[in-house]
Amino acid sequence: MYLCFKKILTSVFLVFILVPTPHGYFGLTAREALSINELLTAHKDDESSIYNLSKAKVCDTLYLPRQQKKMCRRGKGIAMTLVQALRLASMECAHQFSMERWNCTLAQYRQKLLRKGFKETSFLYAISSAGLVHAFASACSKGSLDRCTCDESKHLENTKAWMWGGCGHNIRFGLKFTRKFLKRARKSGKDIRAKIDEHNSHVGIKVVKDNVKTVCKCHGVSGSCTMKSCWRQLSSFHKIGTILKSKYEHAVKVGAYTNHATEKSRHKRLKGPSVSSEVLSARRGDLLYLDNSPSFCGSGRYSPGTSGRVCDKDNNCEVICCGRGYNVLHKQVQRSCQCQVIWCCKVNCKRCLHEEKIHMCK
Repeated sequence: MYLCFKKILTSVFLVFILVPTPHGYFGLTAREALSINELLTAHKDDESSIYNLSKAKVCDTLYLPRQQKKMCRRGKGIAMTLVQALRLASMECAHQFSMERWNCTLAQYRQKLLRKGFKETSFLYAISSAGLVHAFASACSKGSLDRCTCDESKHLENTKAWMWGGCGHNIRFGLKFTRKFLKRARKSGKDIRAKIDEHNSHVGIKVVKDNVKTVCKCHGVSGSCTMKSCWRQLSSFHKIGTILKSKYEHAVKVGAYTNHATEKSRHKRLKGPSVSSEVLSARRGDLLYLDNSPSFCGSGRYSPGTSGRVCDKDNNCEVICCGRGYNVLHKQVQRSCQCQVIWCCKVNCKRCLHEEKIHMCK
């Protein structure tokens, strides 16, 4: 049983490493995407060797700005937790946009995309900062970092919850590290774009913070609750991504104007094609953007387009294929069939051929 479970875990880990990973992006890092593809590809033959790399090697591979690189090299586990945060954010972004025209493709399009204030850029800032908080708060509870441990919030009934098998995620450390890390790459300029980027990063941080829950466990004779231990637990990152995707869909477009009395630049909400004269302060939870997004239909500066994309005939082919239609491909696949349960714990199945239809945009 143990050997089988170990084999399954090893297989899952290998698949996770070898599957092409999207380029990730940490919010306020000189508007550059950070790729871990090179790091993973160089060590795909031995999945354990990635954890044996020196901190300096990992930090250099992430192409961090100087101040962030110093933080990366400081302390045990920080470098690999940054890799985990990057992977977490990039994979969730790809999942949330998998059925849309823009499917979180960055790669060679990243620099041009991130120079614009699109809704997609806003989501990237938010999901990347959320990934940092989530990864570092989790790493503390796993003992991966030497600068923090389990959460010990004073308001909880038992601050030594770990004695009963509970180790809270250290959200306080995750928030502190993320804010400091992003601040290290923040430019001194305070133009409207810089303010919006910073705002969107804070939205991602706030969503993680607002979705922390308290979990309690009772201890006592016959199930009584004579003693109770509690700890704080992060929501799944998939839930965080879903919330941020909803905010993306309801993002607020803003425009810049200059207050001639104070010569300070501010932003105002735009209503459709016309500009509202009323200056509105954006709510803390809104994602903000400046520029209308391109269609992402054809190959261009911001994406490879949707030609050749697989779509769902009953759901999104019309949207993804941009009205061009789709080709239908027939594929033979083997699946388990005619399964029989043999007492007590064995299942015998045959392998049958099935034909699948794949719809691909023209």
